[in-house]
Amino acid sequence: MPPFWTIGCLYGASSVMLGAFGAHGLKKRISDPARLGNWGTAAQYQLMHSIALTFTSAIAPQNTLAMGLFTAGMTMFSGSIYLLVLDPQRWKVLGPVTPLGGLCLIGGWVALAVGKRPVAVWPRGK
Repeated sequence: MPPFWTIGCLYGASSVMLGAFGAHGLKKRISDPARLGNWGTAAQYQLMHSIALTFTSAIAPQNTLAMGLFTAGMTMFSGSIYLLVLDPQRWKVLGPVTPLGGLCLIGGWVALAVGKRPVAVWPRGK
């Protein structure tokens, strides 16, 4: 089984680094606000789904479908956007990968919703 906790943590850390790079380093190279906004969206989605992945690995470790879809979705959705922002002409072939990644992210949430319910991780009131 892939180490989803580690993947989620590393994707979370890299999303913060990439977000900071987009907010500070890219402004010197890219002046188009739409492209900079796309970078921010990619970093935001990567961070949100990194949290979802680590959370899922902790409370529903049997739901490898959801975790696999979150991982694939972050890689395809955010990864393709990062490359398209950096060099749209070189990476234009990746345009169709972005919505496929989005579908994987949606699929991860659906797989989480319909999968086996996790055991309680905190005590309930008496």
